[in-house]
Amino acid sequence: MAEKKTSGKIDLGQVVMTRGIDEWINSGGAEIYRFVSTCLGRHARGDWGDCYPEDAKQNDEALKSGEERLFSVYKHSKVPDGKIWIITEWDRSVTTILFPSEY
Repeated sequence: MAEKKTSGKIDLGQVVMTRGIDEWINSGGAEIYRFVSTCLGRHARGDWGDCYPEDAKQNDEALKSGEERLFSVYKHSKVPDGKIWIITEWDRSVTTILFPSEY
């Protein structure tokens, strides 16, 4: 998946995913696809999910300054690592969906 997205509060730039996420979506069917899509939408709206409060505060500040990356965490019982991360680069050119173990 690589597409230009601009939705909600944040310009996501090109949206990409790691091989691990792609394989998980392909093996998990519609439920997993919906989960990842929903998480991406939440990230774009500034809902940082299950990240630490310090990270949420840093994200909120980054939205104002436009000079820091954005980092979200979303948990799901069927996620191999227990959660996925979504990271938008500081310049908003690329958003990556990945497992923590792939960082």
